[in-house]
Amino acid sequence: MATTNNARVKTLSRQPMANNVMRWLLLGIGNISVALGVIGILLPLLPTTPFLLLAAACYVRSSETFYGWLVSHPVLSKYILAYLNGEGIPRKAKYYTLFTMWLTMAVSAAIVPLWQVQVLLLCIALLVSTYIWRLPEPEL
Repeated sequence: MATTNNARVKTLSRQPMANNVMRWLLLGIGNISVALGVIGILLPLLPTTPFLLLAAACYVRSSETFYGWLVSHPVLSKYILAYLNGEGIPRKAKYYTLFTMWLTMAVSAAIVPLWQVQVLLLCIALLVSTYIWRLPEPEL
C-alpha cells in the first residue's frame, strides 16, 4: 500500500511484479504520462487529468514510491485525487478529454478506410463519452 499525506486517498493493494520488463515498461509509460500531464497544465488543448490517471494506474502496478509521490504531490494530486476517491473529474477536464478523444477518433477513422473500423471507433467514442460525461464533477 502506498502511503500519502492525504488520508482520503484510496490506494490499491498490489502484488510485486514478477516481470521486470513489464515493470520498467509501466514506469516508462507512467513517466511519459506525467510529463504530458504537466505540459497539459500549461497548454490549453492537451488534457492533464487523463494523463495523470494513466500515470497513477501505471505507477500503482510498478512502483509504490512513484505512486505515493504522485498522489501526494502538492500540484499534480489535485487533478487526480477526486477521481481516485470516486468524486469524478472537473468539467474542464471532461471537455478536454472529450475533445481530444473525438479528434483522435476522427483522425483514426480518416486514416483507416474500412467502414467496419470506422463504425467500431464511433461506438467506442460514444460509449467512452457517455462514461466520462456521467462522472460526477467535484467542487475544486
